[in-house]
Amino acid sequence: MRRIIIAITGASGVIYGVRALQLLQDISDVETHAIISPSALKTAAEEVDMSADEIRGLADKLHNYRDIGAAVSSGSFRTAGMLVAPCSIKTLSGIANSYNDELIVRAADVCLKERRRVVLLLRETPLHAGHIALMDQATRNGAIIMPPVPAFYSRPQTIDDIVNQTVGRALDLFDIHLPIVKRWKEDQDI
Repeated sequence: MRRIIIAITGASGVIYGVRALQLLQDISDVETHAIISPSALKTAAEEVDMSADEIRGLADKLHNYRDIGAAVSSGSFRTAGMLVAPCSIKTLSGIANSYNDELIVRAADVCLKERRRVVLLLRETPLHAGHIALMDQATRNGAIIMPPVPAFYSRPQTIDDIVNQTVGRALDLFDIHLPIVKRWKEDQDI
């Protein structure tokens, strides 16, 4: 059983984390461990048509945002890594600076120290020099910065198409390949 941590922060774009949890429910050999910040639930109330309980119920295991002693806070708890979707600038700052005051940042820090994949769907624009410096530091620490920028070669027709493609590409980084991802020229004859 592969384990993956899905963290949802308060940045706009809660649907990315929600969709990741939804898509992973259908994969029998993947166990999801979710951490959802209080701010994420406030944002979700504005952005998605799901209750907080419905969102929490998508994960195989739910960890309290404040529980620094949760299983995912230890390097001995093996995971494939962590997807932070969306990733707020506050969370990016915590990860870049190893400021482990809550479980999302602590779990990301543990994944990085264990050389596990950490993918940050950073949701902020425009960026100032401080944001760019934080992205640089997080990358130096081993994180992958992946702003949810849509790929238009897939010819998306709906917002769901854009969300699915972005989340599918993020999960590719964990070697979780979903048939919903439209790949560049994959169907063309050579």
